[in-house]
Amino acid sequence: MAKLETTCMLESFRRFMITSTCRSFIPNEYVADLSVFPERARELGTMYVEAEDKVTLSRVNDISFVRVSYVLGIIYNSKSGHTQ
Repeated sequence: MAKLETTCMLESFRRFMITSTCRSFIPNEYVADLSVFPERARELGTMYVEAEDKVTLSRVNDISFVRVSYVLGIIYNSKSGHTQ
């Protein structure tokens, strides 16, 4: 499998995470709040935000929504395992 690494703006990656996992059910106020990110457990395809400060706001289906400040990194693995 080919490996491609790239960088992007944090807001662009946040938008990708929302679009690919929870666009149909994320609460509107979370979409508008740029500090809210979706997270998902490892067995479902890891989405984890490493941040200096993080508070879990709610959970819908298999997605937790967290408010973060000072993002240090994001760990992302798709459910299929093809995107990391």
